[in-house]
Amino acid sequence: MFLIAGLGNPGSEYENTRHNVGFLFLDHLAELLKVSFTQSKWQALDARTTLSGEQVLLLKPQTYMNKSGFSVSGAASYYKVSSDNIIVVHDDIDLPFGKLKITVNRGPGGHNGIKSIISHLGSQDFIRIRVGIGRPETPIPVDRYVLSKLSTDEIDQLQGKYKLIDDSLNHILTKGVVLAMNRLHSVNP
Repeated sequence: MFLIAGLGNPGSEYENTRHNVGFLFLDHLAELLKVSFTQSKWQALDARTTLSGEQVLLLKPQTYMNKSGFSVSGAASYYKVSSDNIIVVHDDIDLPFGKLKITVNRGPGGHNGIKSIISHLGSQDFIRIRVGIGRPETPIPVDRYVLSKLSTDEIDQLQGKYKLIDDSLNHILTKGVVLAMNRLHSVNP
């Protein structure tokens, strides 16, 4: 089984913010797979389904970003998902807007949601699909920037990347993370 977590913050005030690109992608994936999220005991919304012939659990932590590790580790423990079968989709301020990158066994890079997951799992040996949100054009505090709303054009740009993320997930599940990385990084330099 694989656990695919999309990071974000719950509540309407955080909808369509830069920090919620993980939630936005998981909503797309759930719609594509025709599944609905339900409340779970890990303070998360989850949905069980299959993808590329593999059992997967889609997970949207509802603990707020900085405590995402509670939900991810709770679900991983319950379903006995090893850390190398956990895939986390999240925003990354250090990547240009819309750039995608797959990484494994990497530190948090200043991302508090990832820091929480590493702390709760006791490992950083999980797969990350990092979605670039870029840096602000004007100097504003990082926390204000990541919680700012995406423009309609930016949402359209991100949705245009969903097919690449879908393909990357399929490659991770069927051919392994190294081949998925090589493929994504060659088509999305």
